[in-house]
Amino acid sequence: MSATHGGDFGFAGRSARLEYERRRRRREEFAPTGLRRAAAALFGPSAAERRRLAEERAWNDGAQGEEFVAQALAGRAPGVPILHDRRMPGGRANIDHIALAASGIYVIDTKRYKGKIEVHVPLFGSPQLRIAGRDRTKLIDALETQVAVVSRAVEDVAPEAPIHGCLCFVAPEGLFSEVELPLLRTYKIRGYPLYHVRLLAARLNSDGPLSASDALAIGERLAERLPPA
Repeated sequence: MSATHGGDFGFAGRSARLEYERRRRRREEFAPTGLRRAAAALFGPSAAERRRLAEERAWNDGAQGEEFVAQALAGRAPGVPILHDRRMPGGRANIDHIALAASGIYVIDTKRYKGKIEVHVPLFGSPQLRIAGRDRTKLIDALETQVAVVSRAVEDVAPEAPIHGCLCFVAPEGLFSEVELPLLRTYKIRGYPLYHVRLLAARLNSDGPLSASDALAIGERLAERLPPA
């Protein structure tokens, strides 16, 4: 999904989609033949092949999630410019979406997980993000890095602009299914909220200090400094 602005605002999920296609083509190119194919038909794929298939599906799921979030936000927050799939400096990591709303700059990391999402606050130690009972707090570590990158990218052009980081969850059972998040309150961990798409769109539509021209100018500068992945 591209934007009609002065910079290249990118296409949601593009890098994940390209990686999925690369892995799929490689799997098909090196598909087993002869005895290996017969063995696979009898005994099923090997552990290594199952792992490669799972990784391939994960890239496809990630691309679909980013595409869905971009499409949903375009419909629910149509006046908000959004950059998609931005390359992080110094590596292959990317930022899924950066929204330029009146209430500030939103660094959005899209995730598709199955199971209940909760924030566990132990008696001692730091809070944990748990999904289906597993510790996924590293997702917050990655989000903090993304927020820091965006903060540095705008510090000389919009030092007063509020910057918000968040995770946006999409249900893996179906892109239009509800994720397992509470309806009447928003979970936060280290100050970062956990949203579903409708709640995120409502937040993007809220009032704030940035004018439409301010938001667009910041977006165009970010598009220059954080190119498409």
